Amino acid sequence: MNLAELKGVYQSFNLKNKEVVVLEDINLALNEGEFVSLVGPSGCGKSTLLRIIAGLIKPTSGKIYIRNGEIKEINPYTSMVFQTFGLLPWLDVTENITLGLESRGIPLKERLRKAFKYIDLVGLEGFEEAYPRELSGGMKQRVGIARALIMEPELLLMDEPFTALDALTAENLRGEIVELWISHKISVKSILMVTHNIEESIFLSDRILIMSSHPGKIVDEVIIDLPKPRDRESIEFNKMYDLIYSRIIGASLSKKEVKPFKGT
Repeated sequence: MNLAELKGVYQSFNLKNKEVVVLEDINLALNEGEFVSLVGPSGCGKSTLLRIIAGLIKPTSGKIYIRNGEIKEINPYTSMVFQTFGLLPWLDVTENITLGLESRGIPLKERLRKAFKYIDLVGLEGFEEAYPRELSGGMKQRVGIARALIMEPELLLMDEPFTALDALTAENLRGEIVELWISHKISVKSILMVTHNIEESIFLSDRILIMSSHPGKIVDEVIIDLPKPRDRESIEFNKMYDLIYSRIIGASLSKKEVKPFKGT
């Protein structure tokens, strides 16, 4: 079932009295039950696209739909996990996690009930009253994930959520996200993630969308039909890696050599 759809989305910004097109003719459909990754060259507008879907940036033109309803303001069906954590240093773990609920006017008792549920789900037990300065990078990102999940979004947006972490911590968090996703312990219906890590995208995704740059366009799509959990050492995984890598290189060609992708 279709959950979200973008139709003909363009985004441009004025830079020194010159219009710079960042995204061009983005057409994208996200279905319930799928994990989708956006990959492509740096600066191709992947993070901008996430913020448009979340309603944090209004597109220059085009439309965004969730459950067939057009979104024109902040998207209430989404939450975002940021690369840089984005925690408020003067709030403790519980307060950071419940910040969104507080802004919605949810009573304290209900905020705390939900906070303890998601603190348990992401492995933050014992750190409820800790402040960001007292946490490792991995723990900070667990707070960011819990803060997003507590809003119980239908669509979870993740902007390079593991990039700022060391390899082992990132690996553990990826596995935990997969476990939460597969076990249906969270309300999320679909996940859209931006990443530069090809291996990560194959490990997590059902579908990978490849973007070209200057301006950013979705130019290719690869379905990942490998069984989960996925074995990075398998021949099939490595063949998929080579395929994605070659297509990203292809997407880095000039604009004239790239055909636009019209969505699914």
